[in-house]
Amino acid sequence: MFIGYAAVAALLAFALSASAFLTFARNPQITGNMTKLGVPDSWLPWLATAKAAGAIGLLAGLAVAPLGMAAATGVTLYMAGGILTHLRAKDYEIAPVAVLTLLATAALILRIASA
Repeated sequence: MFIGYAAVAALLAFALSASAFLTFARNPQITGNMTKLGVPDSWLPWLATAKAAGAIGLLAGLAVAPLGMAAATGVTLYMAGGILTHLRAKDYEIAPVAVLTLLATAALILRIASA
């Protein structure tokens, strides 16, 4: 189970890191999508920081199981909030955030199983 967690955590950490970087850099595609969803521009640094912290926590969870569980829980809740934000805005292009939610949930389950 640990190898499964390591693989899923590494993949998810990479995706979160890329997303955090693009959000910090104010990539036009990211900012346009956030505006479409009704997310205030002032929230972007906080959201990017949460993604970066999740990525770091998932990787640190390779060594410290409770930290990995906490990070996977936080990322799962963050992404579930993303799904709700899309649905609230009547934007049904939720496939990317749904996949990330499933990956975060898988990371949580695998980390708990391998502890």
